[in-house]
Amino acid sequence: MTLEIIKADPLAAHRHGFFTRRGGASSGIFSGLNCGYGSSDQSEIVGINRDRVATAMAVPPDKLVTVHQVHSADVVHVTGPLAASPRADALVTATSGVAIAVLTADCQPVLFSDANAGVIAAAHAGWRGAQDGVLEATLTAMENLGAQRANTSAVIGPCISQRAYEVGPEFFEDFIAKDPAYDRFFASGPKDRMMFDLPSFGLHCLRRANVGHAEWIGHCTYHDPDRFYSYRRTTHAGETDYGRLISVIAL
Repeated sequence: MTLEIIKADPLAAHRHGFFTRRGGASSGIFSGLNCGYGSSDQSEIVGINRDRVATAMAVPPDKLVTVHQVHSADVVHVTGPLAASPRADALVTATSGVAIAVLTADCQPVLFSDANAGVIAAAHAGWRGAQDGVLEATLTAMENLGAQRANTSAVIGPCISQRAYEVGPEFFEDFIAKDPAYDRFFASGPKDRMMFDLPSFGLHCLRRANVGHAEWIGHCTYHDPDRFYSYRRTTHAGETDYGRLISVIAL
């Protein structure tokens, strides 16, 4: 099956894509393009999937760079292949021939581009990383390489939508303790539950940081199992593990 790559017009100056699960070599519960070595999928199959992504991005496999994601606000400056996989949740580069990528399965994959400066970035932003400032830190790291926020576009890829993101009262209370205005990212759910709008919160963080353009492409990982992996859907189904989607941008 051919790889399915979702693209975004604001990033058109660079090779990029939010890859769905279609077109991969994995089977069983990982069926499709599972790119996560952190899963229990066969590592050689994950490698084949990553090689297919690298080919689609027109880079050698070792130039497809990822990090060990830990829900932090840490950013890595990439100039080539990494000898080890640092613990971080965003990558930035101004080096031609390098593709940077993040893995997700409900969290937000965010790709950034300042085409004028030739600086790109990729960030993994779940609720914790977004709350702790990973998106703002990514923009600062881009500025350190010559980018300007006013010229930067940021696109949030497939992630869990509000209608699928049910949280408890403790989550809501802890969140609005950071800022009472954050209550606008929640809607009433069943009983005492709340429904959290992760992509709207991500857009808020980006716009508050004065990015030039920000958008969400509108695909929900939970509600489209044929195209996307979802940690929460896997949990609800009682499955033992889940695949990871990859989102990539290259210079």
